[in-house]
Amino acid sequence: MDLQLTGKTALVLAASKGLGKACAAALVSEGADVIIGAREVATLEATAAELRTLGGGRVTAIPVDVTNNGQVAAMIDTTAAAFGKIDILVNNAGGPPFGKFEIFDDIAWQSAFELTLLSAVRFSRLVIPHMRPTGSGRIINIVSLSTKTFLPNSVLSTSLRLGVIGMAKMLSNELGPDNITVNNVSPGMILTDRLRHMMNPSGPGAPSFEEQLVQRTKEIPLGRIGRPEELAALVAFLASPLAGYITGVTIPVDGGAIKAMV
Repeated sequence: MDLQLTGKTALVLAASKGLGKACAAALVSEGADVIIGAREVATLEATAAELRTLGGGRVTAIPVDVTNNGQVAAMIDTTAAAFGKIDILVNNAGGPPFGKFEIFDDIAWQSAFELTLLSAVRFSRLVIPHMRPTGSGRIINIVSLSTKTFLPNSVLSTSLRLGVIGMAKMLSNELGPDNITVNNVSPGMILTDRLRHMMNPSGPGAPSFEEQLVQRTKEIPLGRIGRPEELAALVAFLASPLAGYITGVTIPVDGGAIKAMV
């Protein structure tokens, strides 16, 4: 299926590895020009070189700390100057740490706020003026399954990603007349570095990562852990003109793990 993304310009954040990298690869393969951002310069440049081998659209790497307002603005200005427009924004950021509620002080909450919620606010606010003149636009936020179901020790992520979902719902209504859609994608158990960190054995005698995977997959109807490429396929579709009547929703990619009816 042709997703009609040739010539579109996409910004993908936290794109040097994991879900962000997979999303960038899917968009590039469909013909979009993709600007990838992340903090680690060497890893980002290596990823850009790898993505260029896929063919399709052009790939540009811009180092950025999504919690730094100046760097965020500079990335968007550079992109707009180079490509003349911004059609797609994939808001993504490494998640805040896991732990019990009582261990997190004000500094931890502020840091999580800037990383998880405020970064999405900043990028969305700054790209909208570049989307409106095109008569369309796509904002896609990568959130977490913790916004749909209970995930132990995820109080920072759950609280602030629910804020992203609330913002997206409001924006979808405000931007509907501009033909700009705003959606969220909620990854379940997908094999990434963050999953490995979350399931890192906690001490002597604790279940190994592999043992935990076996246990977790028993709770997933499809009986396996997801691949980043499977989430990226949905992101590419939502970024395309074919998804023009989908907005304001949060879609899980979880192998059926959520048992709720809504």
